[in-house]
Amino acid sequence: MNILQINTSAKRNASESTRLANRITESLLAKHAGANVTVRDLAANPLPAIDETILGALFTPADARTAAQNEIVAASDALIAELQAADVLVLGVPMYNLGVPAQAKHWIDAIARAGVTFRYTANGPEGLVKGKTVYLALTRGGIYRDTPMDTLLPYLRTVLGFLGMTDVRPVFAEGLAMGAEAAVKAFAEAEREIEALV
Repeated sequence: MNILQINTSAKRNASESTRLANRITESLLAKHAGANVTVRDLAANPLPAIDETILGALFTPADARTAAQNEIVAASDALIAELQAADVLVLGVPMYNLGVPAQAKHWIDAIARAGVTFRYTANGPEGLVKGKTVYLALTRGGIYRDTPMDTLLPYLRTVLGFLGMTDVRPVFAEGLAMGAEAAVKAFAEAEREIEALV
């Protein structure tokens, strides 16, 4: 089994979403001896935001690209290959201002490429990244699960499903900014969810 863990917190240290993602990966390793783990920390190694230069490179035919454009496409290709090689994706995502961190959006923009990870057909879009299990390590300062203010889970389910990843298993740690007791309770509940899901 190949496990790919993506940490999307802006924090390089003391990230609660990374802590939760680590626990999921540890639980997977305990049940799948010999599994390979690749960790991509987007705080330590940030990805660029999509801009006109990146779009220009991606939409230029391979035989017409400049050397700089080839470097841009190669970076995207590497991220896609890393995802395609994984059997399991563990995605650590904190809630920032009711949305995903910029780091998460930049990764999604880098791997969502028409004709490579999805395509349009006569029947609509088809995701091409299939057969993977995705664990979402979702952390929030408040409590938003199953409320209209939870924008993370619907967005992530939609975009991952668009790419073909429909086996999505969320684990929540909420109320982390509501006092030490609430934070301890949140991680205890998350542990129980991990035991049930992994």
